[in-house]
Amino acid sequence: MASAYLSMGEAHRRITDFLNRFSDAVSSQDDKSLCLIFSISSNSSFLLSLSDALITFQDASRVMRQGDRYSQYADILLPLFRALQSYRLKNLVESYQAFEKAANAFTQEFRNWESAWALEALYVIAYETRILAERADRELASNGKTPEKLKGAGSFLMKVFGVLAGKGSKRVGALYVTCQLFKIYFKLGTVHLCKSVTRSIETARIFDFEEFPLRDKVTYMYYTGRLEVYNENFSAADHKLSYALSHCNPRKERNIRMILKYLIPVKLSIGILPKTSLLEKYNLTEYNNIVLALRRGDLRLLRCALQEHEDQSGVYLVLEKLELQVYQRLLKKIYIIQKQKDQNKAHQIKLDLIVRALKWLEIDMDVDEVECIMSILIYKNFVKGYFAHKSKVVVLSKQDPFPRLTGKAVNS
Repeated sequence: MASAYLSMGEAHRRITDFLNRFSDAVSSQDDKSLCLIFSISSNSSFLLSLSDALITFQDASRVMRQGDRYSQYADILLPLFRALQSYRLKNLVESYQAFEKAANAFTQEFRNWESAWALEALYVIAYETRILAERADRELASNGKTPEKLKGAGSFLMKVFGVLAGKGSKRVGALYVTCQLFKIYFKLGTVHLCKSVTRSIETARIFDFEEFPLRDKVTYMYYTGRLEVYNENFSAADHKLSYALSHCNPRKERNIRMILKYLIPVKLSIGILPKTSLLEKYNLTEYNNIVLALRRGDLRLLRCALQEHEDQSGVYLVLEKLELQVYQRLLKKIYIIQKQKDQNKAHQIKLDLIVRALKWLEIDMDVDEVECIMSILIYKNFVKGYFAHKSKVVVLSKQDPFPRLTGKAVNS
């Protein structure tokens, strides 16, 4: 390690240089310099050299006591030093614990400052808190201990949200912290905790959604869109995910792919099929067979394709509802074939014919099961017509028997 070859004098110089940088950044309100100072996980050469100096010098508090210029920020800097040193030594739990103390002290200082000049630095602190907590939890899990730091990070970021959720220029930072909280809650599987912050953002009079930075609005709409998917509010999910897609930076292909992963199933649920070129461009070929099954009315292919998505609960909730669309398309195919044979009787489809079509797809259903499905199709307006129970015939409307599902296509 580089610290083994570092002289005490050089270590002292590096620590003093860091303290001067921090003090100068605060006094001159230099947000960019503060961002670099708190970016522990970035492994920047500046912070790595400081970490080596801290390991060599051991007693950084002695340097702090050299003047009031440094000591007034001791509550921030001393735990930050411990966090840097522990991170360098790969003691990730200790690094997180120390960083949270530094972050808490900085947040208190930020609360007292009148302006929002250090908002970007607070963003870095919120991000680092989450990242360090995730890594600390992996270390705990690998040692057979209960991962708990990410949950703690969520509690801390709620305090940060409270600092920002007031009047004045600081409130524009609330959405960034909200998005960090979303990432924590989704990671932990505690998405129900999102409700409290979304309620504040969407109903509190102090917030105007349009005044938030665009990148944060896109992230917010992506996560709240996913929440709507979980809650089976597909119309709201379509609106929010479509907003995220249309406002996402076109150069951020990874982010576009993440949005489409949820938007495509939502679009499928309202009858909009994506182009093959879109799926290929963003490497979403796992949807190819689902789209093909919908086009063909192939229930067997759909069920096989759905098995690949069973571990993706949010997506699967939407996809499993596509069966009715497949039944509709299958019925439409039978209708078209009958129309070619005898146009006068095309609108009368015997249930036995549907049973045979399903059997050809290697799906065994009896007449009663098919009758139940046809009743649901008519009730949910996938099919216009009525059911003749005695003769076991579906009688289709002669005017528009297969209504189109309304929806807006995904841009390719």
